[in-house]
Amino acid sequence: MIQKPVSGCGLWGYRQGMEVNGYKIKPGANLKGKNLTGVNMNGANLEGADLSGANLKGKNLTGVNMNGANLEGADLVRATLSGANLRGATMPDGSIHD
Repeated sequence: MIQKPVSGCGLWGYRQGMEVNGYKIKPGANLKGKNLTGVNMNGANLEGADLSGANLKGKNLTGVNMNGANLEGADLVRATLSGANLRGATMPDGSIHD
């Protein structure tokens, strides 16, 4: 896994922003339709991010801040959401199932 700070963030850490395997993991990120298997997002700050249609199947999303994120059509089957902030997140179908 290749990790580097996102331009302008200046910190190695998910709270400010991080690029992992070419994906910018940061507040407001556009991850629409992305296959995020293999990307460690534990504790990431994805506030206001577009995760619509993203593959988050089986992801450990422990402590991830997804406040105001768009999760419409995202695959969250078997995802771990312990301590995740989903306040204000958009998930119109409201389904998380096997």
